[in-house]
Amino acid sequence: MATESLFRQRLQHPDRPVIVFDGGMGTQLQAQNLTAEDFGGPQYEGCNEYLVLSKPEAIAKVHRAYLEAGADVIETDTFGGTAIVLDEYDLGPFAYEINQKAAALAKSLAQEFSTPEKPRFVAGSMGPGTKLPTLLHIDFDSMERAYREQVRGLYDGGADLLIVETCQDVLQIKSVLKAIEAVFAEKGDRLPIMVSVTVESTGTLLVGSAIDAVVAILERYPIDILGLNCATGPDLMAEHIRYLSQHSPFAVSCIPNAGLPENVGGQAVYRLTPDGLRDHLKVFVEELGVQVIGGCCGTTPAHIRSLAATAAQLRPKARPYTYVPAATSLYGSQPYEQDNSFLIVGERLNASGSKKCRDLLAAEDWDGLVALGRGQEQEGAHVLDVNVDYVGRDGVRDMHALVSRLVTNVTLPLMLDSTEWQKMEAGLKLAGGKCILNSTNYEDGEERFDTVLALAKTHGAGIVIGTIDEEGMARTAEKKLEIARRAYRRATEHFGLPGHELFFDTLALPISTGIEEDRQNAAQTIEAIRRIKQEMPECHHLLGISNISFGLNPASRMVLNSVFLDEARRAGLDAAIVHASKICP
Repeated sequence: MATESLFRQRLQHPDRPVIVFDGGMGTQLQAQNLTAEDFGGPQYEGCNEYLVLSKPEAIAKVHRAYLEAGADVIETDTFGGTAIVLDEYDLGPFAYEINQKAAALAKSLAQEFSTPEKPRFVAGSMGPGTKLPTLLHIDFDSMERAYREQVRGLYDGGADLLIVETCQDVLQIKSVLKAIEAVFAEKGDRLPIMVSVTVESTGTLLVGSAIDAVVAILERYPIDILGLNCATGPDLMAEHIRYLSQHSPFAVSCIPNAGLPENVGGQAVYRLTPDGLRDHLKVFVEELGVQVIGGCCGTTPAHIRSLAATAAQLRPKARPYTYVPAATSLYGSQPYEQDNSFLIVGERLNASGSKKCRDLLAAEDWDGLVALGRGQEQEGAHVLDVNVDYVGRDGVRDMHALVSRLVTNVTLPLMLDSTEWQKMEAGLKLAGGKCILNSTNYEDGEERFDTVLALAKTHGAGIVIGTIDEEGMARTAEKKLEIARRAYRRATEHFGLPGHELFFDTLALPISTGIEEDRQNAAQTIEAIRRIKQEMPECHHLLGISNISFGLNPASRMVLNSVFLDEARRAGLDAAIVHASKICP
């Protein structure tokens, strides 16, 4: 049986045994008092990853110590193994070789210590690098390319699983996961995936993301373990581990530092003892259902020996969880289903419908557009609709310029709105949060419909589906339901999207034209919502409300929009694109 299968089998075993990872790598290398010559020359000194080539016995010594201590999993010496980091030492061209050799070295030692009763595994370590894509230090595609090379090396070297660790930026995680999936597609095989984020003592990731946002963003990705490592000791992780225990659909891991580091004589000193680490993590296992434990900075073989000796007698507490479907900004989550309202999608950043937005876009007044977004936040919007479709302009460039500013200056999730998938993709590559794509439909056939669904799957986004097909906009409730059935089957069965990520837009067409056949538009839309909700109850519904009153005076529009919204909500509407301050209670 392949070791990959053995690891997942152990992770998913009915008895749910505790899995023990190794401890810190850097401090153990420092303890060896390595010289510049050991690193291959003074120009490479400090590049621990290069030791895999220049002095592999130093790395083997660390691995062996942790295996002797009883670790189930050892991590490869590849934390900074992307070309992005290695280029700082002019070692970028060696990225693949370093990762492949590091995995092969760890694998040979894991096999040496493995027994049928206690198999040992190798986790291919991928750190966050030195550049944050959310802060525009690097673009999404360049980061993904670098991680693809690292993943190939780790896979070819024999890693049993991959760990994306010490993550400080959720957009970086998305980039790595996209790279991993690309390599798995090349290889025709999969390895288990573990993601470990770093929550600072401030209570968020470095870029400001709270743990609820992390869970909502990553829930859609095919990972096996989600947890915390680094930055703090276990005491400051308790609140965040508790949230994961209650809400994460993945196995939970906790790999803390040996306490907060203290600066003593210019050196980082970690005070948490092996017994102290063991006692904290024992509580996490028995009370919060944590299944994967280990040590990060400052932990030693003595810490891991203490964990391994205790782990054999521990069984993680059963952990039922409640996941709440949500969109998120970089900072926090916004549930799709609001307790006392509907999901309010602010409409004023839509160049197709807002003259003010068009004027600001034409002037490239990005600060003004950000202010427009903030204004909607203050008015009560939960999500911002962002549409830069404007004839004669470069929409991809505009989406890049606007979204790159919105993600760090507005705390609301984004609905990326366009008739062109390239513009939506441009926004997705800048938004660390979980977006909603607006929209796709069958107007241009299945190819474009599938392209947008693939984007939603790859980037973990929700998706708005309009009831339009090759024959045009559906006018009757029956036709709207027919298109919704077709779209639902395609999205869920072919792309594997969960039903709760689908928002059906049954089209708010004007009833104000004076044309006889248009008088039934609102009634047919409301009836379609009712019927789709009955047949596909997990799906959500969204409408662009103001379309219903097109052509009327402002006072009439406010009244008609409000009445229509109320009727649609009674039928099952979950979300609406509106100007929140222009709706009457």
